Amino acid sequence: MLVVEDDAAIADAVCDSLQRAGHVVDHLANGKAALAALQEHAFALVVLDLGLPGESGSEVLRKLRTAHNGIPVLVITARDDLDLRVRTLDLGADDYLVKPFSLAEFDARVRALLRRQSNSGVPTLQLGSLSIDLAGRRVLSGDQPLELTAREFALLEVLASHRNRVTSREHVIEALCTWNDALTDNGLDIAVHRLRRKLEGSGVNLRTVRGLGYLLEAEDGP
Repeated sequence: MLVVEDDAAIADAVCDSLQRAGHVVDHLANGKAALAALQEHAFALVVLDLGLPGESGSEVLRKLRTAHNGIPVLVITARDDLDLRVRTLDLGADDYLVKPFSLAEFDARVRALLRRQSNSGVPTLQLGSLSIDLAGRRVLSGDQPLELTAREFALLEVLASHRNRVTSREHVIEALCTWNDALTDNGLDIAVHRLRRKLEGSGVNLRTVRGLGYLLEAEDGP
């Protein structure tokens, strides 16, 4: 997820809340930098302040939608202005939250947007008997829940999105790390080892393909 907010205190609180919910989060405080990042990287959701340096949040949103980028956007702003709210929603915002807001409400809005995105074309990932609920951050093996850490879930999500295809180590590291929190090769090896152990008995294999990366596949084929 990408948080675009130039108020450090608000950005820290929002990022911490998203990370506690198990999301990988990047933060930027400049509209132009946000546009560049959105062109280069895929994010599940954008939390967007309107009063940004470089490019306003409204301009970032306009350019996103002009480019037919349908990423969910949750706008956060201190301006409780009905006309502004209407204009922002018309520009393509998916939701609008006025500061100050409770983190409980913020978390609920994020969950709702992720569910909406899931229901509109990003289904629950299914591989063999493994079911991965992206919005709910839950994993079932048959009818039994798998208890995963945030990093293990993120790793499983990346590999399941490329199921039955090899995913390079470089791609996995890029997907799991944030700009402020690098993932070392050793850290990835540990995460892969722990996830592989938790998948035992699920009917799904996590294989290391030497020199290429990782392959997640059902034991009985696709």
